[in-house]
Amino acid sequence: MSTRTRALLALFVVGAAIAVAYFQPAKLGLDLEGGTQIVLETKSTERVEADAESTDRALEVLRGRVDALGVSEPTLARSGEKRIIVELPGLQDPREAAEVIGKTAQLTFHEVLQQDVPQGTEPEKGQQVVPDETGAPILLAASALDGNGVKDAVATTPQDGVGQWVVNVDFAGEGRSGWRELVGSACANAEAGQRIAILLDDEVISSPGIVPDLCASGGGNETSITGSFTQTEAEDLAVLIKGGALPVPVDVIEQRTVGPTLGKAAIDASIEAAIIGIALTGLFIVFVYRLVGLMATVALATYAAISYGLLVWLGATLTLPGLAGFVLAIGLAIDANVLVFERAREEYAERQSGGLSPALSTGFSKAWSAILDSNVTTLLAAALLFFLASGPVKGFGVTLSIGVVASMFSALIVARVLAEWSVARKYVANHPGSSGLAGTGRIRQWIETSGLNLMRRSGTWIVITVLVAVVSVGGILVRGLNLGVEFTGGRLLEFSTSKTVTPDTVREAVGEAGFPQAVVQASSGDGESENVTVRLDKITNDEAVEIEQAVSTVAGDVTKERDELIGPSLGEELRNKALIAFAIAVLAQMLYLAWRFRWTWAASAVISMSSVVLTVVGAFAWWGKPIDGVFLAAILSVIGLAVNDTIVVFDRIREHTGENRKRPLREVVNEAILQTIPRTINTGLGAMFILAALAFLGGDSLTDFAIALLIGLGVGILSTIFTASALAVVLEERWPHDPDRQKAKPIDPYAHIDDGRADGAVV
Repeated sequence: MSTRTRALLALFVVGAAIAVAYFQPAKLGLDLEGGTQIVLETKSTERVEADAESTDRALEVLRGRVDALGVSEPTLARSGEKRIIVELPGLQDPREAAEVIGKTAQLTFHEVLQQDVPQGTEPEKGQQVVPDETGAPILLAASALDGNGVKDAVATTPQDGVGQWVVNVDFAGEGRSGWRELVGSACANAEAGQRIAILLDDEVISSPGIVPDLCASGGGNETSITGSFTQTEAEDLAVLIKGGALPVPVDVIEQRTVGPTLGKAAIDASIEAAIIGIALTGLFIVFVYRLVGLMATVALATYAAISYGLLVWLGATLTLPGLAGFVLAIGLAIDANVLVFERAREEYAERQSGGLSPALSTGFSKAWSAILDSNVTTLLAAALLFFLASGPVKGFGVTLSIGVVASMFSALIVARVLAEWSVARKYVANHPGSSGLAGTGRIRQWIETSGLNLMRRSGTWIVITVLVAVVSVGGILVRGLNLGVEFTGGRLLEFSTSKTVTPDTVREAVGEAGFPQAVVQASSGDGESENVTVRLDKITNDEAVEIEQAVSTVAGDVTKERDELIGPSLGEELRNKALIAFAIAVLAQMLYLAWRFRWTWAASAVISMSSVVLTVVGAFAWWGKPIDGVFLAAILSVIGLAVNDTIVVFDRIREHTGENRKRPLREVVNEAILQTIPRTINTGLGAMFILAALAFLGGDSLTDFAIALLIGLGVGILSTIFTASALAVVLEERWPHDPDRQKAKPIDPYAHIDDGRADGAVV
């Protein structure tokens, strides 16, 4: 691709991204916008199997109920075969929504066969004995029709009723004929009082006697459900009846509510972290690489526009972990530029007569394989998050993928156009020192003269790695893992308070309210105040309100910022998915590395990466930090970053060993490692600036995410040098590989047998 073509492509993509970002707003997840998300799971019955078809029918029924709630721009979608995700932006009290949406609403109409049924009466098949509204037992015939025959239902007050509420029901289609047959049969049964029972979820809500006018008319096409209804009860009942009966029952397995202020604070914190991180990284890169570093920083600014434009154009949802994914991808963009500039420095140092432009072009060419390999491993981790995670963490996988693509474009296209243009200027050509490519840098100069031999003690580094692993496993066994409700099931409530209050005070108030088992902790709020979290086993929405009231007695005005409910079965499923995600991630990285490198190098890289992950998990165990979905995103990101760093070093080792096959392996590997150390330090510092900003500004969830990545990044850098490389050397020495060695000639197993031919015979 020519420089002109790259320039036009860069201009077009950046311009299109800015235009899309300007004219089309991003779709925010509920964790940023505020609102309630409810995940329902359909259950099979004796008559209906819970599958994709029945779940789709249930979804359409639920859509009618949600529309009746009056929530602005609700979203309903099927997830898998048996789950329905309902998102209700702006809704902060989930009680009404969960009651109306999650209610099975199996509405059925029955003839009353007998009143005051004696205890112990055995009904025939299809019949049932249930208490009516007063508690008196009545015998019912089999269902004559259900809610599917209902056309409309409206809550109203009768003209002659004061303060009374009824629900008028209109029938349609088969419901009309079923209703008329039911009325005719009931009118003929005077001994049972000519009654009809209307059941909702097998509970009698009304069992009126049929008035003579209705018997005379034959039933008509409508009726009124009467009872001791309040206005709210009548309106809710009308919504349920009008929405229709669900074809299969549903259970609420997950419920999340996020306050709008928490999401706004997270957006502001992430933007601040991104700006501060880019500024610090930019200053650092300019300091190290001068003019080309400045061009890379300008290109880095276009990364934000490109990634945001891609997000909007694809219609992806931006979540809280997704913001972290964007910020994290900044470090990947810098990594690509650092790789290129270090390669260009080497080329210029070897061939100064060639000039800056050829050195820069060669730098891009030689760094391409390492950049591609490292980004592919990150995309593998992002894909696993998308397919195996759920909720906001799935959004992290999407935005991380978008960020990787945008970072590669900004680093390899935009930065290349700007850098090549800058080094082609006459002043820069006459003063190569200003470019940042002339000279190999102070760090490399010191390394080249220090005589470091890191691979001389490979066995020692492996032993240290084993000891660190033992300490990490000890933390997991001794302290245990602080699994969040996402993996254990239960409920987590977070409140902001108008008064400063200690967790002990809140714990006492919540315990006095009847929840002594609650775990109460302080948590970061919006940056101006401290919040408090209350964690319990699964409780109802009404009990959640009781806890909120208890907190308000000691903390003044209380605002619910977050409310997460995870069913135990879903928690176990998510826990299993996390383990599967890790296993698949290790396997995928192993297969990719085995394809790109020899098995000895692939095994070393995977063992090194696993030791990094174990170290991060062990640190969180000793620290008592929560292990939740966001931590899962951090772990899979650590896997990508650790393998990323290892690939860059191994790529240089592969190149170096290919050029120095006659020299001792440890000596060649040591030189290759020393050559990549400047890149490792510069990239690591650039990413740490960004993650440190996110750790200080990101709030509880993103702070823990950034801390996990900081630990993983630091340990990963050391592990690449002192674990992956050392282990690879040991394995290569045990199972050496010689590409020049010819295959041995096959041995004839029958050579010792005399075939009876004379010597010298021609066959």
